Amino acid sequence: MSWIEGRIISGEYDHEMNVFTIQKLKQFSVQSILHPHQMQHLSNYYQNEDKEQIVILYDQMPVRLSQEEIKQFVADLDEIQSRCKGFS
Repeated sequence: MSWIEGRIISGEYDHEMNVFTIQKLKQFSVQSILHPHQMQHLSNYYQNEDKEQIVILYDQMPVRLSQEEIKQFVADLDEIQSRCKGFS
């Protein structure tokens, strides 16, 4: 497994399972597994956002992402995809 530290999201890439586990979003501890197609979908969805967004953690906790944080989030997703074989 490889630890990847981004500005908005951080977590581990499991080479054998070809999944990325988000373990931190902003300052919040989370546990969410993303497959390559899910990572690409998130990146595409947020790529063209020009306003702040709300991300819901644990189906109940809203977390606001500013425009700048959305750009950082997309950059983190792109970095993860470029560093992880099978995510590109």
